[in-house]
Amino acid sequence: MKKLLFTSISIALLSLGLTGCSGGTQDESRELPPEAFVTIQGQDLIKPDGTKLFIQGTNLGNWLNPEGYMFGFSKTNSAHFINEMFSQLVGPDFTAEFWKAFKDNYVTREDIQFIKNTGANTIRLPFHYKLFTDEDYMGLTANQDGFARVDSVVQWCREAGLYLILDMHDAPGGQTGDNIDDSYGYPWLFESEASQQLYCDIWRRIAEYYKNEPVILGYELFNEPIAHYFENKEELNGKLEDVYKMGVAAIREVDRNHIILLGGSQWNSNFRPFKDSKFDDKIMYTCHRYGGDPTKEAIQSFISFRDSVNLPMYMGEIGHNTDEWQAAFSQVMRENNIGYTFWPYKKMDGSCFVGITPPENWSSIVDFSEAPRATYQEIREARPDQAAALKAMMDFIEACKLKNCVVQESYIKSLGMK
Repeated sequence: MKKLLFTSISIALLSLGLTGCSGGTQDESRELPPEAFVTIQGQDLIKPDGTKLFIQGTNLGNWLNPEGYMFGFSKTNSAHFINEMFSQLVGPDFTAEFWKAFKDNYVTREDIQFIKNTGANTIRLPFHYKLFTDEDYMGLTANQDGFARVDSVVQWCREAGLYLILDMHDAPGGQTGDNIDDSYGYPWLFESEASQQLYCDIWRRIAEYYKNEPVILGYELFNEPIAHYFENKEELNGKLEDVYKMGVAAIREVDRNHIILLGGSQWNSNFRPFKDSKFDDKIMYTCHRYGGDPTKEAIQSFISFRDSVNLPMYMGEIGHNTDEWQAAFSQVMRENNIGYTFWPYKKMDGSCFVGITPPENWSSIVDFSEAPRATYQEIREARPDQAAALKAMMDFIEACKLKNCVVQESYIKSLGMK
């Protein structure tokens, strides 16, 4: 019966021309049936053909939400810090050109096909909310290119046979309060009605645009909320579920079919703030973990929560460890029905699927990023030779192309995706 249903759906999709279209080009008057999307059955994800989907894959980190360490930077560790540093280094106009070239080359169709060939079935795409606004971000102000960039990944994933999770890694106001959300050092999202409204508005627009796109597995409302640093973290934790419910309600105004992913507080590790798992019928949870013992006991709290709500749990981020550790922990996740996407796919040097070799003179840019730049005099004194800096930045664009990256074969093998 399931095979017959799937065949009927496939024929319907083909007749509508939707199997080869992204959200923005579909016939909005014709909506797909729920059976065309990944669904939830207890603790499992179920594909349209009725078989189980066990998530395995990677994250396209750094592409649409730059992080300093992936460029070899330390102090300059968030998107707006990096943009400011580049602008001080080579000027805002060249910085804008760099960002366009970066977005055009860091992830391409070839990268997505490579990921498919590793045995992956899912990609998590972290993105900055500013890509869907007219705020200054990655070289653009008006006419941001968020939909165009996501459209390209949707198309490439369709061609490769991969599912896609859309992850708002950087939410309005900041949901974490650290460099990873490109915020101002505090999770203002939970204090600001204006930021909450913008977060809901953006998700509503995204859901309206992609409501008929079955390549998209689901929407992750935001990443790693509420860092552990804050004395009032328990108060903030108490607001988490309500802010999630706002986002879910906004999405459900236009899209009833896609799964919505919710992460725990304190780096997606604390699920105690969740009191209501039944407010929506297509919810799953997502945890993160870096380091520690690669044993079941280390993730028992995630398993216990998952069992208590009888909904899927997925390890959205894991990585930055030895191949032996990763192999052992991947086995533990497989044995306990927790799918995973390793972090990240690509960055400078190792501990990823493919490593970027630092170009010549890149160290001068790293030195500038670490130098005191609190005054204009300090900026002038720290700025390296312009010709060398310009060349190093464009050499980075060439170095980040898949054909020039170093494939980390043992890293990929350790994930056990084949």
